[in-house]
Amino acid sequence: MQKQSKRYRSALTVADLAKEYTLKEAVEVLAKFPKAKFDETVEVSFRLGVDATQGDQMVRGTTPLPNGSGKKVRVLVFTDNAQAALDAGADYAGLQDLMQKINAGWLDFDVAIATTEAMKTVRSLARVLGPKGLMPNPKSGTVTDDIVAGIKAVKAGRVEFKMDKAANIGVGIGKRSFTTAQVVENAQAVISAVAKAKPASFKGSVFIKTCVLSSTMSPAVRIASSEYNKL
Repeated sequence: MQKQSKRYRSALTVADLAKEYTLKEAVEVLAKFPKAKFDETVEVSFRLGVDATQGDQMVRGTTPLPNGSGKKVRVLVFTDNAQAALDAGADYAGLQDLMQKINAGWLDFDVAIATTEAMKTVRSLARVLGPKGLMPNPKSGTVTDDIVAGIKAVKAGRVEFKMDKAANIGVGIGKRSFTTAQVVENAQAVISAVAKAKPASFKGSVFIKTCVLSSTMSPAVRIASSEYNKL
């Protein structure tokens, strides 16, 4: 049997990890767990009932977080008008110069946005940015000609979610330093967005099989199915 960590054993003293909780209760339980020496990220994770091998059952989307993510997001914008993007709040902006840096191995940014015109050139970076989840994509709102709005949305805490090959999704929704109400509101936004992203081709009876709440260093707290199957 795998040895339980001291942190996990401590968590067991404040909660029954086999039990399901309402969302608010789950957030309150998480707040009682031992804290790390840094401000941990809080995450909501889902296991979906879709067939991950079917392309028409891919689940992905974006949603704004009402209270932001608590994370400083470094935004890169691929555009011919670099100064306008920088004036709008981009951390990096340009086109050929940035592409050369990226091809050389530089990836010190969190989100990449591209104008429609620039995307024609940026497509050549797909093999570099794609596996890192950094490739601009119209479905995630990161290919846009309204660069100002695009930067503002990302900086304000818009998050992207995408199902992996095992039909799982994990989304960071804030920090341990957030209030209970802030975490609950952000979690509700993500749970609702994932529920609404159910593919039209999905014919199963249960779209979201499980949903749990955790932080960087904590065990997972199970959220009651009534919190997401009613959506």
